[in-house]
Amino acid sequence: MTDPHGRSGLFITFEGGDGAGKTTQAALLEQWLTEAGRSVVRTREPGGTEVGALIRDIVLHHRGEVAARAEALLYAADRAQHIETVVRPALARGDVVIQDRYLDSSVAYQGAGRVLGTDEVRELSLWATGRLLPDVTVLLDLDPSVARGRLDADAKPFDRLEAERESFHVRVREQFLALAAAEPERFLVLDATLPADDLAEAVRARVEPLARAGGRGGVGGRG
Repeated sequence: MTDPHGRSGLFITFEGGDGAGKTTQAALLEQWLTEAGRSVVRTREPGGTEVGALIRDIVLHHRGEVAARAEALLYAADRAQHIETVVRPALARGDVVIQDRYLDSSVAYQGAGRVLGTDEVRELSLWATGRLLPDVTVLLDLDPSVARGRLDADAKPFDRLEAERESFHVRVREQFLALAAAEPERFLVLDATLPADDLAEAVRARVEPLARAGGRGGVGGRG
């Protein structure tokens, strides 16, 4: 099924705080869909393109100060490049796009976490992407203190956002949940402390009717 913007594929995003298990669930969903015969493009933000990789290094690993508004603009620039060169072409081919983070992360991290204003940050991303929204957004909800424990166990250096204080991450979590409450038809909210297999089963149950239908339209054909 094709919407007015020429999309015939399926756009699925994973959201949540760092350490929630987005990468694991995205990989499991990719494997299931591929085995079912669907063509899948798995990607991420920031950094899903060559340009995005440069931006990712700045926003997550730059040692000097990055002003909050500059950070939001950098994420929007990465998103504009990514959607234009990776996501829209894949959807037009009829592929399933599975993406780790999208505009909801900017609304949560820059809008609420950096206190820039959620409406302003959302509108910036909508402008950057031509108002493209996913068919399904899986929110893996996790208490920030539990998430910090998982990150500590990984024994990897924290990036700029991971290193923020707990109050920052509390604001981010609250905003994610607010976004999900405002758009229940798009969001699937799951308890990220559940076993990975249980989470994967819940994700498949949400995605399967759309995948079986062969494309967009089951969730409203946004964009």
